[in-house]
Amino acid sequence: MDLLDLLDIIGTFVFAISGALAAAEKRLDFFGTAFIAFITAVGGGTVRDLILGSYPLGWVKNIVYLNAIGIGFLCAILFRRYIISWRRTFSVFDTIGIGVFTVLGLQKALLLNVHPTIAVLMGMVSAVFGGVIRDTLCNEVPLIFHKEIYAMACLSGGVLFMILRFFDVNEPYVTISAVSLIIIIRFVAIRYQLQMRVWRYEEKK
Repeated sequence: MDLLDLLDIIGTFVFAISGALAAAEKRLDFFGTAFIAFITAVGGGTVRDLILGSYPLGWVKNIVYLNAIGIGFLCAILFRRYIISWRRTFSVFDTIGIGVFTVLGLQKALLLNVHPTIAVLMGMVSAVFGGVIRDTLCNEVPLIFHKEIYAMACLSGGVLFMILRFFDVNEPYVTISAVSLIIIIRFVAIRYQLQMRVWRYEEKK
């Protein structure tokens, strides 16, 4: 198993935890919580693969992803009281998930020979659309549409990935650097409450 495969499983695991915790906060039943955990973990990658026409979907051809989701779901249920405060403080599970999935989505797009710009966008899609589906199903405005720095962190990591790749930096360092940048941007934004400007439409009187 290479670094990319390991990160993929880790990202699936932490996104499943994120989805299960979000569902638990909405007091969904056991099946509802499991479904939200599943859709959060695979939603972004599924949307990406559908756009790129890549079949079969990753979680369909490899049972390891479903195992990672199941373990993440059980961890969220069994240890919820121990991890919920950590999640609220730094949104740590979302942050790790988007960092990992951005790079994974970008890498997969490049393997399909798409333009680098499209690859960066596919990395963002991989990272954020699981959360978009999760928040929509939980009756929340998705984070990507908030003033929080979320999607921009993914795009920044994707751009750094392409820059380092252009200069022939060794692959593990490229991956680690891009994921780290996304995580750092999110942590700093949350810690110092940095936000994007909110667009407001005001009618002229």
